[in-house]
This record gives sequence, structure tokens and C-alpha cells, in this order.
Amino acid sequence: MSNQTKRHTGLARIWQATLNSRRALVWLVRNESAFRQELFLLIVLGAASLTLDISALQRCALLVSLLVILLVEILNTAIETTIDRIDTAQHPMSGLAKDLGSAAVFVSLVIAGLVWISVLLFG
Repeated sequence: MSNQTKRHTGLARIWQATLNSRRALVWLVRNESAFRQELFLLIVLGAASLTLDISALQRCALLVSLLVILLVEILNTAIETTIDRIDTAQHPMSGLAKDLGSAAVFVSLVIAGLVWISVLLFG
């Protein structure tokens, strides 16, 4: 294997992956308003969950439901970025791919809403 194609292994690979993830998160905060809005939602509702008289498991469910929103938004942005990289011209399939990503974000918001309602009303 040449030096140009040498891959990191072990802890070096984990460290490089961490740096790549950090770079991606910084890019998202700087460039994606939807991600910033959902991150704000996580911060506000996450802090609010700490004030609720609920079990640790319920609190975990609330926080995980919010993290799922961020996860799906990241995947949606990856899809949109890839589509735009391939071709910026409008195409029905490109539009469909972006709409499907958007639908996934919507579903994640519904899931989080249902989890929060369940814990707050029936917890």
C-alpha cells in the first residue's frame, strides 16, 4: 500500500473519525439553518427535561427522541449535498430524493412529539 492510500488504524482511525465528525458538525451549525433550529430545540427541551419529575429512563427517551431529529437532519443534509454535487440541474428524481429526506425529518419530529406527549401526559 502506498503512502497516498495508507489508512489510519486503531486509535489513530478513531481520532481521525472524531475530527471528521467535528468538522461536519461545525459545518452544519454554520451552514444549515434547520440543523441550528433543531439543535436549539435539543438544548432548550433537553434542559427542560432536567427539571421534570420523571425517571431516568423517561428522561433518556425524551433526549434520545431529540437526538434522532438531529440524526435524521444530518442524513437529510448528506442526501441533499450529494444530489447537489452530482448535478444542480432540476430533475424529478433529485427532487424526489430531497423530498424523501425532508419527509424523514418530518417523521422524526412526529416521533419526538409522540414520545414527549406520552411521557408528559402518561409518564
